[in-house]
Amino acid sequence: MRSSVVSLSLLSLSSLLLLTGTLCFAQGSAEAAPGDASVPKVVTAPASSVVAPPAHATLSSEEIKSLIRQAAEKDIENDKKQRDYTYSERVEEHKLSGHGEVKSTEIRVYDVLEIYGEQMRRLISKDGKPLPDKEAAKEDERIQKVIDHRKTESDSDRAKRLKQEEKSREEAREFVKEVADAYNFSFVGTESLGGRDSYVIDAEPRRGFEAKTKAGKILPKFRFRLWLDREEDQWVKLDATCVDTVSLFMFLARIHKGSHLLIETTRVNDEVWLPQHVAVHLDARVALLKNFDVDEDLTYKDYKKFHAESKIVGMEEVKEAR
Repeated sequence: MRSSVVSLSLLSLSSLLLLTGTLCFAQGSAEAAPGDASVPKVVTAPASSVVAPPAHATLSSEEIKSLIRQAAEKDIENDKKQRDYTYSERVEEHKLSGHGEVKSTEIRVYDVLEIYGEQMRRLISKDGKPLPDKEAAKEDERIQKVIDHRKTESDSDRAKRLKQEEKSREEAREFVKEVADAYNFSFVGTESLGGRDSYVIDAEPRRGFEAKTKAGKILPKFRFRLWLDREEDQWVKLDATCVDTVSLFMFLARIHKGSHLLIETTRVNDEVWLPQHVAVHLDARVALLKNFDVDEDLTYKDYKKFHAESKIVGMEEVKEAR
């Protein structure tokens, strides 16, 4: 997770795989933690105050599916608009023993920037202390290389890159279209989040679902509870749990049953819903050899609109952007 930005819109079971899959290989060289993967550890969401609906005020399965489809389309737009913002990302990572005890903790803070159409993370502190000059210089050098590469990018290379980016966006669109068909939904009630009313919906994998996309094949591996803003039909919060083993990268990594993802968003500038808090519990095995448990808590703040017409051409502009 140290090398690139992972989009954390509430698409978002695909985001779970991007997040945890990258984390697997980021941690793969660490010492394996002993433990029994058959005993899942679940990070539970804070206690809620869901109000059950009266009998006449429930939502039918078809109404819920319609809401899910609308929210999924809006979430794709949120993902696009997120690229127009710079922001701060704080990552608190706890490595756990096989008994769930914390072995080590690391806190990292990043500035997330848009550079020539690409989101980049710039590490600015570890464990509450600014980076030493040598490490800060390496970060600046890394980002400057990207800037220099983009400045000299040929028209053909740029066209190829943009084509690949559009392909990825289209794959995301196709994935979210499958969510409404992959689950049996039930209306739980309503809850106020941040002073706004939300529908609360449970989703259980639908038996017999056949995915049309490669990413869609992961959907039966998760169940989730979803909060939808009643006024804007936006996905506000997602609480997802892995209910079956997920294999990644040609079986080089496996995410075990009990791994968990919680995403909470916030409304920014009255135009977009962006991540505010993410909590991940990962129980995984890398290369069929190393087991490890990791808890990560990510917070996002200081969203600032980045003007598309502006260009960052060097590290001075990078620092000014934040």
